[in-house]
Amino acid sequence: MHKQLRKAVLPVAGLGTRFLPATKAMAKEMLPVVDKPLIQYAVEEARAAGIDQFCLVTGRGKTAIVEHFDIAFELEATLRERDKADALELLKAIQLEPGCMVTVRQQDPLGLGHAIWCARTFIGDEPFAILLPDDLILSDTPCIAQLAQAYQETGGNVVAVTEVPREQTNRYGILKVGHDDGRLVEVLGLVEKPAPDVAPSNLSIIGRYVLMPEVIGHLARMERGAGDEVQLTDAMAKLIGTQPFHGVRYEGRRFDCGDKIGFLEAQIAFALKRPDLAPAVRRFLKRYIGATAMEQA
Repeated sequence: MHKQLRKAVLPVAGLGTRFLPATKAMAKEMLPVVDKPLIQYAVEEARAAGIDQFCLVTGRGKTAIVEHFDIAFELEATLRERDKADALELLKAIQLEPGCMVTVRQQDPLGLGHAIWCARTFIGDEPFAILLPDDLILSDTPCIAQLAQAYQETGGNVVAVTEVPREQTNRYGILKVGHDDGRLVEVLGLVEKPAPDVAPSNLSIIGRYVLMPEVIGHLARMERGAGDEVQLTDAMAKLIGTQPFHGVRYEGRRFDCGDKIGFLEAQIAFALKRPDLAPAVRRFLKRYIGATAMEQA
């Protein structure tokens, strides 16, 4: 048996510039998909995989994220007075055990690798998950639970991967692959944002990782990579050959909620999975689809 996966790091220090002006005074991770903010989806996904310790790597103006998981005494008292039992249950489901969530500050915007290094004391000598809340995944089995299972099978580093159009490889961390059984992919190399003509494959890492703590030693060197930032991909690449390293073709649909179109699509997809909302959503979608067809005619 390998060490239990108990810890998750959630980098939430980004400025959310692609969603200005909405994110001028509001953390992008608090943007709601239907009726839950992105950060709550990420925490719930991790909890469903048995993770019970969380580290938020935050920046200035991000206090609302922490408060979202805290007890709201005045609100709860008002709900009790008004006999809003259902609303109270929703709030109780969000709350974490005292001491389960800590925060650290990323004081300089030096990239994802630097953000993970900021959580080094929290990570210690244990395996840990990373969830990027911008990547929202709709699946029957939580994506990070799929990675946790692969970690137990392999005893090493595991990343979620998906195929991307070849012309878009310069946007992602791309794998050089070895043995591939259709689910688990042996990782022989990692390249951050390679040009399409030199990319070793079109398999891209998305925002779900299970990593061994040794990656922190490589991040601590503060070596700059693409974009003059400390790249997590570069540090992970240095683990290859010293520890097992695999990609998992996860089951599910990923929505890039850092992008306006991805965010809008996620609203529809998650609403259609809700029995209380799906019929009404289907009805109003027909109106817009019909109007579009008439305009094109």
